[in-house]
Amino acid sequence: MGDDSEWMKLPLDQKCEHKVWKARLTGYEEAVKLFQRIDDEKSPEWGKFVGLIKKFVTESNAVAQLKGLDAALAFVKNAHVATRTVGEVVSGIVCKVFNQPKARAKELGSDICLMYIEIEKADAVQEELIKGLDNKNPKIVLACVETIRRALCEFGAKTVAVKPIVKVLPKLFESREKAVRDEAKQLAVEVYRWIRDALRPSLQSINSVQLKELEEEWVKVPSGAPRQSRFLRSQQDLRAKYEQRQQQEEESGEDQANEDTQDLAQQVDPYELLEPVEILSKLPKDFYEKIEAKKWQERKEALEALDTLAKNPKIEAGEHGDLVRALKKVVGKDSNVMLVTLAAKCLAGLASGLRKKFGPYAGLVVPTILEKFKEKKPQVVQALQEAIDAVFLTTTLQNLSEDVLAVMDNKNPSIKQQASLFLARSIRLSTPAALPKTLVKPICIALLKQVNDSAPEVRDAAFEVLATLMKVAGERAINPFLADLDKAKLDKIKECADKMEPVGGKKATAEKCAPRTQPAPEAPSKPAGPPKKVPQAKVAPKKAKPAAGGQRSEGGKSSKSAEAKEVTETELSAEACEERAAAVLPALCLQKLDSANWKERLASMEEFLKAVEQMDGNEMPCQALVRMLAKKPGWKETNFQVMQLKLQVVAVVAQRGNFSKTSASAVLDALVDKVGDVKCGGKAKEALTAIGEACRLPWTAEQVVSTAFAQKNPKTQAETLNWLANAIKEFGFAGINVKAFINHVKTALGATNPAVRTAAVYLLGVMYLYMGAPLRMFFEDEKAALLSQIDAEFQKMQGQTPPAPTRGSAKKSEDQEKGEEPEEQEGDEADVVDLLPRADISDKITGQMLAKIGDKNWKIRKEGLDEMAAVISEAKLVKPTVGDLPIALKARLGDSNKILVQQTLSILQQLATAMGPGIKRHVKTLGMPVITVLGDSKNMVRAAALATLNAWVEQTGMKEWLEGEELSEELKRESPFLRQELLGWLAERLATLRSVPSDLQLCMAPLYTCLEDRNADVRKKAQDALPAFMTHLGFDKMNKAAGKLKPGSKDQVVALLEKARSAMPAKPAAPAKAAPAKASSSGPSAKLAADQNEAATVHLAPGAAEDKVDAKAKSGSAPKGKSVQGGKKPSAKGKEEEDTSGPMFILVPNRKEQRAKEEKSLKVLKWNFGSPRDEYITQLKTRMAPCVSKWLLEELFHQDFHHHVKAIGAMIERLEGEKEAMVSCLDLILKWFTLRFFDTNTSVLMKALEFLKLLFLSLSVQDYHLTELEASAFIPYLILKMGESKDVVRKDVRSIMSTMCKVYPASKIFPYIVEGTKSKNSKQRAECLEELGCLIALCGMSVCQPTPAKALKEIAVHIDDRDTSVRNAALNTIVVVYNVCGDQVYKLIGNLSEKDMSMLEERIKRSAKEMAPPPKRAEDKLPRAPPSHANASLLRKPAIEDATTKLREYRAHNAQQQGPSLVAPHFQLDLQEDDITPMPELPDLVQHNLDDLEPIGVPELKTRPLPTSLDLHLSPASAINLVLSKIASGDLNTSMQALTQMDEVFRQHNGADVMADNVNQFLIATLFQLRLIQSILIDDQRTPKEDVSKLYSCIFGSIMTMLGVEVLAQEASSGVLKDLVETLLTTMLDARVKELPDGHQIICSVNILLGRLFQKANHGNIFGALMVLLQDSLTSSASSKLSDIAMKCLWRMIKLLPENIASINLDRILLDIHNFMKHFPRERLQKLPSDMVMRTIKTLIHTLCCLSGPKILDHLTLVEDRKESKLEDYLKKMLKTSGAKMSRDQENVREGKAKLQPLTTGVSTTLPTSSEEPRPSVYTEKLEALRQLNGLDNKDTLSSTGVFGSNANPDKRDLKPSIYQEKLMMLQQLQGLENKMTEESDRPLLSVPSPSLDVTCNKLSHLLHNRQAPEQSKPQSPARPAKPASSTTTLDELKKRLERIRNNR
Repeated sequence: MGDDSEWMKLPLDQKCEHKVWKARLTGYEEAVKLFQRIDDEKSPEWGKFVGLIKKFVTESNAVAQLKGLDAALAFVKNAHVATRTVGEVVSGIVCKVFNQPKARAKELGSDICLMYIEIEKADAVQEELIKGLDNKNPKIVLACVETIRRALCEFGAKTVAVKPIVKVLPKLFESREKAVRDEAKQLAVEVYRWIRDALRPSLQSINSVQLKELEEEWVKVPSGAPRQSRFLRSQQDLRAKYEQRQQQEEESGEDQANEDTQDLAQQVDPYELLEPVEILSKLPKDFYEKIEAKKWQERKEALEALDTLAKNPKIEAGEHGDLVRALKKVVGKDSNVMLVTLAAKCLAGLASGLRKKFGPYAGLVVPTILEKFKEKKPQVVQALQEAIDAVFLTTTLQNLSEDVLAVMDNKNPSIKQQASLFLARSIRLSTPAALPKTLVKPICIALLKQVNDSAPEVRDAAFEVLATLMKVAGERAINPFLADLDKAKLDKIKECADKMEPVGGKKATAEKCAPRTQPAPEAPSKPAGPPKKVPQAKVAPKKAKPAAGGQRSEGGKSSKSAEAKEVTETELSAEACEERAAAVLPALCLQKLDSANWKERLASMEEFLKAVEQMDGNEMPCQALVRMLAKKPGWKETNFQVMQLKLQVVAVVAQRGNFSKTSASAVLDALVDKVGDVKCGGKAKEALTAIGEACRLPWTAEQVVSTAFAQKNPKTQAETLNWLANAIKEFGFAGINVKAFINHVKTALGATNPAVRTAAVYLLGVMYLYMGAPLRMFFEDEKAALLSQIDAEFQKMQGQTPPAPTRGSAKKSEDQEKGEEPEEQEGDEADVVDLLPRADISDKITGQMLAKIGDKNWKIRKEGLDEMAAVISEAKLVKPTVGDLPIALKARLGDSNKILVQQTLSILQQLATAMGPGIKRHVKTLGMPVITVLGDSKNMVRAAALATLNAWVEQTGMKEWLEGEELSEELKRESPFLRQELLGWLAERLATLRSVPSDLQLCMAPLYTCLEDRNADVRKKAQDALPAFMTHLGFDKMNKAAGKLKPGSKDQVVALLEKARSAMPAKPAAPAKAAPAKASSSGPSAKLAADQNEAATVHLAPGAAEDKVDAKAKSGSAPKGKSVQGGKKPSAKGKEEEDTSGPMFILVPNRKEQRAKEEKSLKVLKWNFGSPRDEYITQLKTRMAPCVSKWLLEELFHQDFHHHVKAIGAMIERLEGEKEAMVSCLDLILKWFTLRFFDTNTSVLMKALEFLKLLFLSLSVQDYHLTELEASAFIPYLILKMGESKDVVRKDVRSIMSTMCKVYPASKIFPYIVEGTKSKNSKQRAECLEELGCLIALCGMSVCQPTPAKALKEIAVHIDDRDTSVRNAALNTIVVVYNVCGDQVYKLIGNLSEKDMSMLEERIKRSAKEMAPPPKRAEDKLPRAPPSHANASLLRKPAIEDATTKLREYRAHNAQQQGPSLVAPHFQLDLQEDDITPMPELPDLVQHNLDDLEPIGVPELKTRPLPTSLDLHLSPASAINLVLSKIASGDLNTSMQALTQMDEVFRQHNGADVMADNVNQFLIATLFQLRLIQSILIDDQRTPKEDVSKLYSCIFGSIMTMLGVEVLAQEASSGVLKDLVETLLTTMLDARVKELPDGHQIICSVNILLGRLFQKANHGNIFGALMVLLQDSLTSSASSKLSDIAMKCLWRMIKLLPENIASINLDRILLDIHNFMKHFPRERLQKLPSDMVMRTIKTLIHTLCCLSGPKILDHLTLVEDRKESKLEDYLKKMLKTSGAKMSRDQENVREGKAKLQPLTTGVSTTLPTSSEEPRPSVYTEKLEALRQLNGLDNKDTLSSTGVFGSNANPDKRDLKPSIYQEKLMMLQQLQGLENKMTEESDRPLLSVPSPSLDVTCNKLSHLLHNRQAPEQSKPQSPARPAKPASSTTTLDELKKRLERIRNNR
């Protein structure tokens, strides 16, 4: 027992490790209870047990082990640190639990393994279980197999990897133990259930009997799609989706299930489950000799040996180039068709076995196979088809398209037919995304020739390809290329497309190949049914549907089928034209068209134009109308007015009618002829533009240019070229026939007229915007002088982006809507590249040259390389067909002579430039070997290799390099040079990519190896590359891959990943070309709205900014009905948003003082520089790191300015919420903003100035004073921006300087500004001098530091400045000084030159004259309390307004800028900072002699009064929005007038209809004004307190009037009501309000307003608002008073529940209570200092139960997680315990007297507003019920008791249970009183504290005395029973008890 007592006293963790098994058993039991009791999964308690869990499962005592396993399971289920223990715990389970005889132990061990899988550790668990399969103990093996099967069954194949299981299955079938074999069979059945036939190839090697048994079991597997029954923690949200999907499947039937099964089977590729076979070493040694032998039998023998090896379904990667070339030779040149067939089969087998690894050889064999299709024997053709289909799956159609298109012109019809059929099969296996415009266009062009071929089989094949294209890519994609096809052929194509089966159709090749993007070929031994290409089958028809389904696509996109009808429109005869025109035109119009009188012709054309403009476009006979214009005199009209009208008619007809090319052809010659006309040229160009929009610009432009150059008029030619240049800018460059234009441009460049040459050069400049540098290659033969002009024009366009198309929008809009704009751009670029003439150099690459390149003598090799370089240089641009050159050059990259290696690299670089994008096909064969060269030891060679790589990537892009395994294989090479160069190159390139192929993840394993490389440079490069890889792969994927590393490597790599995560760059933004299109489409109105929006944001006050953000957040989230958690974005963005939710600034005590000491002692760089250097930026970032959040630090120091704007916007939002923390790092914030002053981006600068204005305004409200460190680091750089060229920037800087004087002494600012006058920037000098004048005018001479004399001498120097503005500013400043100190100024400024002195004296005299007649109200312009010293708070108004002319002009300019702005039609808060000053100014009037004029009244200071009523019938919405915007104005008079107007609107009979949709806006505006009062106006010395009181009165009065309209009161939303109640309560708690003249009345008004609000507003919304307010007040660090009063408001609403229960939405209230209980569970509420909150919630729930009864449980519909909610349990408990009471209460409610039964612990009626925490013990409802029960009839008597008085608010001592019991006993003695209480709404809701206990006792004594006297004298009433004699005694005892209680206190 002694031992027991010892270990029983030990802590829990020591018990679990004790040597006594009973102690451990007890410890495990206690651990289970503890683990189940801890609610927080991140509790530090979990960390104590991390190292003990393995001991729990490896317990040696069998009894204790069971408890240990229970504890381990609870730990893994609940602890967030459980993932750290997975390896050791599962290993312990396998070794120590699975061998136990007890089934319970094995079951618990299996449960723990599955729980680890549930917490995202499936890989680690599976790895340990598979290791357990090698254990010699069959029990362990059996348990491991069972656990694996169970995991697969419950979690599915997506979570549990199938591949490792399939690999071990054959071994398990060979086990000696029958139980293991049986379990293996069950596991195989389970695997089959998930991957179906993909499992078959891997089990072909097992015993035939076992395989037969498996086949029998597999047949029994249900055909339905398997469903996982258990989900990972991250997949919990999928449960509902799976249940919903299962329900849909039950409704849809069995077919859907079968389809899903096939989909699931396709997800697992049987190819990936197979082990690769290496075949190169197994080839016969004499294979290459035999395959070239003369005897066909020997060649056959070699091929048969290879065929056997090639039948392996998966072949290991290797160097198969020689083998492929040998087979290619047989296929291409062997005359024995049997050997050709065999070689084709070998190629098909190699391609199928190697898959993507065969891709580099695809371009080598495809041309040979296509040429061999000339063979007519079916077996040969079939073998070649299988071979080319297999090759296609290893590459892309785009890579093979050139080879296929090259044979389309072959004379042999069989070759053309088979090439087309191959295209059809390939397209059927492609997705629409794999068929870009650059591929579709050349295919269609080639096929259009074949549809007219003489051979029917060729025509049919061409139709099949076009139909397949239409089916897969959609009609809209290929219709533009079928414009010239006649209707019969087009109908045939559509018919074929309609009959075509979904993708994955009949062809054997398609059946075998399966989807190309996720290949999954069946095993050759047991081919299953054809796999279905579901994504294509679903996507392709949808893509084609819109184009085929409606007219919009055809009309809006200028569909070619419609255009074909227009082109083939027959030309009408003259008679037909007259007949059709007469039907739509007035008769008089046609008669006078050919009149000899030009006036009649003019009148006729005016009628013509008018008729056309009013005509219906669909019925307009366009051809007839335009041809009627040619009626004599026609286009030879001599009167320019008539001609202009004719041209205008053409433009209108082209714009409004169905204008065809036939109609256009009738007028184009005439229009071109008039283009050069001085008077009519503009109209002619407009007509041409309209025709271009109707008939497409490419066709129109080609016709116009051809016509113009057929003439000899140079003016016409020049203007035509100018029109074309502008049209290209308007329409874009798509479809332009560049070749035709280039020929005409060359003609124009050779013209003798300089205007024509200039126009041609200008057109070339425009074309250069779209074509780029390749355009110049067409004109390299021009003369040097002309070429220099072209180069100069190109130089102008350098760096510019093509403008967004503004015409042809109908064609563009749908493409942009469907997201195809980038594709069109890509197509345009490719079209331009196709235009360049390229030479075929394959004939020049002779065998002799290749032999030289491969010679043993290096000199001969060099000679061959020289010849090759010369061939490429001569050709300039070459075609991709270069024969065997890649093989020869690849060999030279490994040359021992480094000079030849460099020369080869130079040739490859040259080849990339010459070949252009066509070099893509050689990336695998030539590009990857270049990467190998990066491992060379010589720097020069590596540098050349890098240059070559970059040259190739410029032409190919990065996609081809990242696809496949080649790049990862290069990284695996043990070469430090290769690794560091390649990693550096990848880091640079990946940072520029928006997306990468999935194969990039193959590089993760070698990348992690490089992180641990012995070479330091490799490790550094690998670390630098980590962020770039992480940007595309994601942290989670890389972290998961790192988890598979060895423990030693894992920790190091994970640490580096965490470090790289913080430095991870953002992905590059989308191409900027789409932006202008959107901007242009939005029009000027959008821009104006944006500008107004920005202006409103800039001038918002701090509080207003925050309110605006809150309002936006609420308005944005309210309609969705989602919580913040519900609105989270998935994946990586979710974490980012989650991080930004925390505090932005971190408060570090004394950190600012420490930074000041460090800078003062020069331990760090002093913040003083001309331009910021990198060391300053690095230092600032380091010092800001501990003071700001991680995400903000990244945004602040990001390279992209958009992130800076985002960071500043975030700081504006948090400005009010994190004042204290922001001030703690204010010096760093100001330093960061000084860096932004050196940015050239205007948007960043404006955003920075916006924040600084709000910041200094907020600091001034806080009475904060800048430290010397902050001022010296910021003010000098702010002064630099005073010289900014933009007026808006200078205005903001002046505003900041004005506000800064409130937080830093003006006398200290003065020297900084004086220093700013020494700048070289004249604007800065002038602004600084102006600022100095303002400071002196406001503060007097004391502001001049260090002494007035020194300061004024510095100012006077500038009187002699060269710049006029600087001289004037200096003179004006001296004049200001003169007005302050008089003639003493001459002594202070010292000696001046005679010229300067004369200028000064003249200026002073002039200012004196102007000041002689002072304005009568000049004193109104002065500040009310001008500061007497320089350190006082300053207003930016001069003390003497007319000191100088310049100052007056400047002030007038400011006054104009600060005038009232236009109010946007929609409601917005446009408070400007300067609006805070309510003092208006008189405009400065120019002095004139006005004797001859009548006197004009001086404008009054007050603003123009608004109309007293609104004409709501004209434009009610605009009028209401205008008034609402004025409510939020910073001017008190404007706001009060607007509130008065709203009050009148509310009182009108139709006010409810007008304001029904604007109630929330009205309340938001009033909220804004209330917050403005609290934050600014109430403390502003310049604002009279009486005006503030009046504004309060107006606001409360308007709200009361609105609440008087019942319809409007119900419209207020919960969010707005929450803000309103919070603001009203804050107003009542504000001590400053009481100091106002009518402060007490304001508080009373708030009481009355709240009472009316609670009575009239929607009670459901009020409850929701109060619950959220209570939650926020408890969460925030604000005073507890707000939460106390919020609870009091809830009590008030609870009291009103009996009257309104029928109209309240109980579902919504219960949801609000549920959300509150979710955020504040019982444990958290218990931690609060007062239990008042808990009791309030209990009372609310109890009241609802009493009023609703058991039906309340039916109102939990809005609670999503109802089972997990504690509210339902609480309701059931409440209903159970108070059933009888509820029934009585419900009866009382029906009678109109609800007597609510209290809980055992009640709460008081009212809450004190004092700082003491009340502890009430009785409910308000209980008091109310007792009042009714006692029938109290006298309000005064009732109040005198001190219990129910309206002002009663006992403190916490009076609310003890005993006291209240005595009071209730007292009430029982009172009889005969009738209750005549007034309405609750008429008495204050929130009252002042009640009298103390002494007063209560005195009142009770007085009451007792008064009651006894009448009762003794008055006879007892017969109707009432006699009172007991003990009544008086009871009251005496009550009094004594009260006295005792008082004394005990």
